[in-house]
Amino acid sequence: MKTLIIIPAYNEAENIKNVVDNLAENFPQYDYVIVNDSSKDDTEMICRQNNYNYLSLPINLGIGGGVQTGYKYALEHGYDIAVQHDGDGQHDPAYIEKVIQPILDGKADIVIGSRFLLGEGFQSSASRRAGIRFLSALIRVSCGARVKDVTSGFRAVNGRYIKFYAEDYPSDYPEPEAIVTASLNGARVQEVPVQMRERRRGVSSINLKRSVYYMVKVSIAILVCRITGRKRRGKEI
Repeated sequence: MKTLIIIPAYNEAENIKNVVDNLAENFPQYDYVIVNDSSKDDTEMICRQNNYNYLSLPINLGIGGGVQTGYKYALEHGYDIAVQHDGDGQHDPAYIEKVIQPILDGKADIVIGSRFLLGEGFQSSASRRAGIRFLSALIRVSCGARVKDVTSGFRAVNGRYIKFYAEDYPSDYPEPEAIVTASLNGARVQEVPVQMRERRRGVSSINLKRSVYYMVKVSIAILVCRITGRKRRGKEI
């Protein structure tokens, strides 16, 4: 099946070349598109100089807008599967085949690469793991989806949910909310174990202050989705 790797990137000049060169050299069976979210560093210049396949947004839309742009690209170009893959080097493309396999087998619509199923590789900080466990429990109560690594940005979706996310994708720390909206619209969500790596270069966008905001904002968004049902009434997806 025709598969696209979506690589959202904001100020990833120190990482993007290693990420894309690894994909192009070792996994040429997959197409990719970089979504440069109006980076302030040399991310776009590196993409242009290396003739990478990329889109540059004229203004910064945040991770949700960048990922949705990738889904719009996948929909317009007729891809059967789209895989989200961070531009910071934390995701290992060797696991892409494992992540898309349940979709190929017809067993899932959305597959999330989870670092917590086997507890191997980079596990994040203790405080972040506690927050993730809370969000996981909240999502289970809200929509019934059993997902341990709800903040993982390493995930794959089939053609139906490429269309779904191209039309409507949460903004501002969207990963947990995206699970809820899709589950409320009938998506079969599955996790597979992967190993992730710690960011080696650059700075994460989530600091202590943002972490507090993240938890409050995402928790409210999940509850609003549950209360409203967040279903596409009258729309075929």
